[in-house]
Amino acid sequence: MTEPMEAELKLTCNAADLRTLQEHPRLREARSHTEGQLRSVYFDTDDQDLRQAGFVLRVRAQDGRHVQTAKSAGDGLFERSEWEQAVSGPRPDRAALAKTPLAEALGPKAHLEPQFTVDVERRLYEVAEGSSLIEVALDKGRIETLDGDAVHVSELELELKEGTPSDLFALARSLVADVPVRLGVRSKAERGYLLLDGTPDEVQKAEPLPLDVDMTAADAFKAIAHACLRHMRPNEDILLDHRDPDALHQVRVAIRRLRSAFSLYGDLILDYRSERLRADLKRLSEPLGRARNLDVFLTKTLPKERARHPDVTGLLGLERYLEAQRTEAYAEVMATLNSDAWRHHVVDLVAWINAGPWLFDDRRKAARDRDQSAQAFAAGVLEKRRRQVKKRGRDLDTLSPEDRHQVRIAAKKLRYGAEFFGGLYTGKKASKRHAAFVKALSELQDCLGDLNDIATGHELLDDLTDTNLKATSAVFAAGVTAADIEARSGKLLKAAAKAHEELVEMRPFWR
Repeated sequence: MTEPMEAELKLTCNAADLRTLQEHPRLREARSHTEGQLRSVYFDTDDQDLRQAGFVLRVRAQDGRHVQTAKSAGDGLFERSEWEQAVSGPRPDRAALAKTPLAEALGPKAHLEPQFTVDVERRLYEVAEGSSLIEVALDKGRIETLDGDAVHVSELELELKEGTPSDLFALARSLVADVPVRLGVRSKAERGYLLLDGTPDEVQKAEPLPLDVDMTAADAFKAIAHACLRHMRPNEDILLDHRDPDALHQVRVAIRRLRSAFSLYGDLILDYRSERLRADLKRLSEPLGRARNLDVFLTKTLPKERARHPDVTGLLGLERYLEAQRTEAYAEVMATLNSDAWRHHVVDLVAWINAGPWLFDDRRKAARDRDQSAQAFAAGVLEKRRRQVKKRGRDLDTLSPEDRHQVRIAAKKLRYGAEFFGGLYTGKKASKRHAAFVKALSELQDCLGDLNDIATGHELLDDLTDTNLKATSAVFAAGVTAADIEARSGKLLKAAAKAHEELVEMRPFWR
């Protein structure tokens, strides 16, 4: 039995794109090409012990043979451990798992049962790229539970068989340039389990990030960045399917978390590509901000105004006008997410995270910074960001809206850093302090976020009065609304100042 580390990139598309890919020049010139029908049965205990421990187990049938494969769940983006062996039949061979971590996860008496099946028609190509050999699989089929619930599969996988990851990403770029594929972040196994849960298409919040204390700072960055992309992509698919404010919000949060990771890591990940990638991410994601601001105003602020002033008829005209603005904003979001520039950018991000120049800078300081422990790096970063929040937030209730905005940004980066690195502090005392610190930080963020919503509301209403809108009643309603939302500022400022004071007096969990 071998124990290799699988290096694989998954890309999703529709069935028509798979057919187009079959004629792509890079695949037509492949060293070899085979086709076949694959049927894989995924096994677990009734309590899903393997899933809970972070493993998947399948037995695949092809051409009269059975191959058992166990994998670590990984983060679905690039690398994960894999143990593979031929077995005699369609059920798992427990003896073959004896030397893998799955044996401990299962225990000696665990009973394995089928959970779901994956049936795909696979076209397999071996492609030479640079000095590497890459296996490209085009899969079309379905995932089905024992109860008959099913989802379709349409994806391509690029697996590095020999060579370097940079060659794999170079091939991916050539395919993405000609066919509208997107980054895939969920394995077939993960999709199967979500189907069992009955939640294959639900809006997803950020998942806990299981960093390991043995990780280097560089490894931790890759895990953090992957987690941000895992958070973003399923919600992006929901948003592309239909206008969903919650999905848009989570896509935006995931992007902001990734941008914060860039900022937290600073010079450690600096290279000739990183600043451009960071700038493009900000530029391409800007349309989501206006759509989100309109969502907040129309779903939170305006309903309260209509309840407060039922006789102000202009509020209905104001709502209609802003709804039209929201429709335009969402159209711009969809145009961005459907653009080649966005799809290429996401794949470029994954390539840079896993094979960018920052990983190969052989200068002594760069290598030392990359290889330092994640925990040591986290402590330095969190300490620096805490000092920043403390300094910027002095006399918070007297600051200008612009200065308060800077406090909010600093607090947000500290919050994301605390969430990213929290898994490195797992002792009982550290975990307790971490929970209290994040709670205090959340309270400050909530106050600052409400104040920011007020400022954003003013901007939306100021823009309204500058337009050629003819309904004077709507303009009057805008003025009434502006006065009402401003009236909340004083109370929120006091609450924010108190939350800031409590935060800076709290003992940090990383010390």
